[in-house]
Amino acid sequence: MDSTQAMKPPVAQGFQNTYTDLLSVIEEMGEEIQRTYAGSKSAMEQLKQAIIHACAWIRECLAETQLNAHT
Repeated sequence: MDSTQAMKPPVAQGFQNTYTDLLSVIEEMGEEIQRTYAGSKSAMEQLKQAIIHACAWIRECLAETQLNAHT
């Protein structure tokens, strides 16, 4: 953990972790998209799952943003 993360309150750190997880899923989706264009059926299924995960992370990020806005 770097010094800027250590100075943030726990809520902000939680949000940063959620946001980082979302970015990770989006990165994985990019790789699956490339494989899908190459005709990989398994990549298409993995892309569908990644989209489902990304939607869940987006909902969580939105919920944390709204919570932080009210505190």
